[in-house]
Amino acid sequence: MLSIIPDADLLFSFIGHRGPTHSVLVMLAAFIPFFAVYGKKAVPYFLALAQHALIGDYVTSGTMGVQLFWPLTNQSYGFGIAIRTQTNVALEWIAFLAAVIIMIKTRDITKFFQTHKSNLLLSIPTFTTLLPTLASFPLGVPLWLVPPHIFYTLIFSIAIILAVPSLSRCLSAR
Repeated sequence: MLSIIPDADLLFSFIGHRGPTHSVLVMLAAFIPFFAVYGKKAVPYFLALAQHALIGDYVTSGTMGVQLFWPLTNQSYGFGIAIRTQTNVALEWIAFLAAVIIMIKTRDITKFFQTHKSNLLLSIPTFTTLLPTLASFPLGVPLWLVPPHIFYTLIFSIAIILAVPSLSRCLSAR
């Protein structure tokens, strides 16, 4: 969930995409309270947040780049690989297949098919990124990247649907 937070800038056009919300310095500052309270246990969550800018957008930012060190500098960094290139499609498929293999090997994929109130958090990427991408016309991503979007949309939707009864039980208990 944390990895999608930097794209909140898409909701606020005055911020500019891949600017302050993608800054590792801003992320670090936001995480100071978590490091203070949870210590090393907060590190994986910080990495989940930071990987969006450091891996995803750094690699596929095209000519735009990512402002990794804002507010110290407005300099943009990145490999310059555009989203519609074969290189990007190959990298995204490698990452997708690696994620699916890891989810299957660790049996984490089964958690999507269990009832957890926390599954409702999956509505954030589902309704802010996955469904809008699939519903956009013309398609915002290359056709070859649609299957991973469909896969995640399906398993996230199942997890959300399974979580609704537990939420309604909690609300009716009040």
